[in-house]
Amino acid sequence: MLSSATMNTETASTPERSDFVRDIVAADLREGRIDSVVTRFPPEPNGYLHIGHAKSICLNFGIAGEFGGRCHLRFDDTNPLKEEQEYIDSIQEDVRWLGFDWGQHLYFASDYFEQLYDWAVLLVRDGKAYVDDLSADEIRSHRGTLTEPGSNSRWRDRGVEENLDLFARMRAGEFPNGARVLRAKIDMASGNINLRDPIMYRIVHATHPRTADAWCIYPSYDFAHGQSDAIEGVTHSICTLEFQDHRPLYDWFTANLPVPSVPHQYEFARLNLTHTVLSKRVLLRLVNEGSVRGWDDPRMPTLTGLRRRGFPAEGLRDFVAMAGVARADSVIEVEMLEHAVRDILNRNAPRRFAVLDPVKVVIDNYPEGLTEEMEVPNNPEDPDAGTRTVPFTRELWIEREDFMEDPPSKFFRLAPGREVRLRSAYFITCTDFLKDDDGRIVELHCTYDPASRGGSTPDGRRPKATLHWLSASHTIPAEVRLYDHLFTSPHPSAGGRDIFEDLNPESEVILSGCLVEPSLVSVPIGETVQFERVGYFCPDPDSAPGVLVFNRTLGLRDTWAKLQAQGRHDGA
Repeated sequence: MLSSATMNTETASTPERSDFVRDIVAADLREGRIDSVVTRFPPEPNGYLHIGHAKSICLNFGIAGEFGGRCHLRFDDTNPLKEEQEYIDSIQEDVRWLGFDWGQHLYFASDYFEQLYDWAVLLVRDGKAYVDDLSADEIRSHRGTLTEPGSNSRWRDRGVEENLDLFARMRAGEFPNGARVLRAKIDMASGNINLRDPIMYRIVHATHPRTADAWCIYPSYDFAHGQSDAIEGVTHSICTLEFQDHRPLYDWFTANLPVPSVPHQYEFARLNLTHTVLSKRVLLRLVNEGSVRGWDDPRMPTLTGLRRRGFPAEGLRDFVAMAGVARADSVIEVEMLEHAVRDILNRNAPRRFAVLDPVKVVIDNYPEGLTEEMEVPNNPEDPDAGTRTVPFTRELWIEREDFMEDPPSKFFRLAPGREVRLRSAYFITCTDFLKDDDGRIVELHCTYDPASRGGSTPDGRRPKATLHWLSASHTIPAEVRLYDHLFTSPHPSAGGRDIFEDLNPESEVILSGCLVEPSLVSVPIGETVQFERVGYFCPDPDSAPGVLVFNRTLGLRDTWAKLQAQGRHDGA
């Protein structure tokens, strides 16, 4: 676990990685503006985290760790209508899975509800906040536009005592939802719409996941967020660009309240990926309309979905580092993410045999009833990974696509009269084949060279193709789910299309009748293996006794590396 919460006693140093945020932090420490670094990751518990959140998690926890500081996990739980304990639990699980730990620094905005209320009362006493009776529609109509100023509410000049009384009665539950709000009194003519008397409190008669029914008024995100940072002593409030226009409002609150510290906000560009949508609204629609299996569907960009698909946390961290931290929005090719994940898996994933579309091979000159144990390396990229034994018998399964009756010139796999190598076993030569009534090949007959055991012969023959295989009497049935991009277009909904028009109908292809080697029974959920010559796969929680279920994590071909070689790796 890459804990940052326990790193605050370490000596701060300039990290090897550099970007404009890290440069700011380094300068603040070097020039004595701060003594130690405190960051935070502040999700709203109203949904599941996605890969865009991974960028923020890695940035906030990473900076805290690199500079010897600490990072808080704080839930900005100010809307009981959309927040659930399920989301709180899943977010904590996702952050831990990514490799980070907040130690003792787990907080909730609801921890500060009493303090926030007291500060709101203070603003009312100072004539800087007022209770407004306008409806939500009226407030919107009074707000103005980007080019036209807003107009004052007729309740804006209420007296302080009346405002204090009404606000206290709002808290006491005397009014129904929507009857009144508390607004900051700033400037309805401001060029920044966020400063046009923003709402600070709403009446919401709903049960909160943590405070139950103790409150019936709830602070707005804009009021709670900056003050929570101030209470916790956050030194660098790092957020995405859409909050840039909110920064003057956060500064107004901290300037007008006796906060214990004054955090500074810095904005960075959010993560955008081709073939991917990171809008919570769209993701919720995908789930609710049954376009995916759920929030953890392996096609979803949620962290729980990526985890179920078999993406390693280290691969996501590497991808975030590759993508970098910038001030301007851009779109990153999803192939870069796949490259980072594939690079980790290529080095770490154990190799196993699996046949997704099997055709039988009978070795006519192999002794009937004999079973040999062939020693097969677990990972040629890692000699320390050791070896395993795979049973070899007279009857085998190979991939149907590894045989052609009438092959073209560049097809080097099995064909009539042709010799190939079976991985870590023998050389075989096809002598005959059988077809069913529909003309489909159902069985291949071959001979083997006993002198080629282990993959070599005394005469030094070197077949041009090496095939994987399975013993026909030593296999486990499996269902294999092949996953591809959820959206066919690199830029879903571009040109005004309904985003659902770009859904890929072949984003999930389910193969039944697949076979895998017996050792795969013991592969735990969450561990990804390479099916040799096929791709990377991981067991799915849907696996049941007798039938394993595997999800394809990625294929073997690295398309991003090819794009990089062509000089096209910096965005779509």
